[in-house]
Amino acid sequence: MTRADDEILEYLSSETAGTPKVIADALDRNNDYIGTRCRKLASYGLLERPSRGFYVISEEGNSYLEGELDASTLSETDG
Repeated sequence: MTRADDEILEYLSSETAGTPKVIADALDRNNDYIGTRCRKLASYGLLERPSRGFYVISEEGNSYLEGELDASTLSETDG
């Protein structure tokens, strides 16, 4: 997990949904980098992707933010 990962999860926890561009603008980060990190977070189940380029925080993502889930226990999936 990177600092940007935590920032993305915190943003989506408060805003409920967003595209990488919206998130990047809000966090003052590079759009391509945020897109890469969103895809990575989704592959670990911390974000869900209900439609192309659109992300929401998952239950696991909320659990991570609340300190109830250790990210080192997660496995990457193809999904």
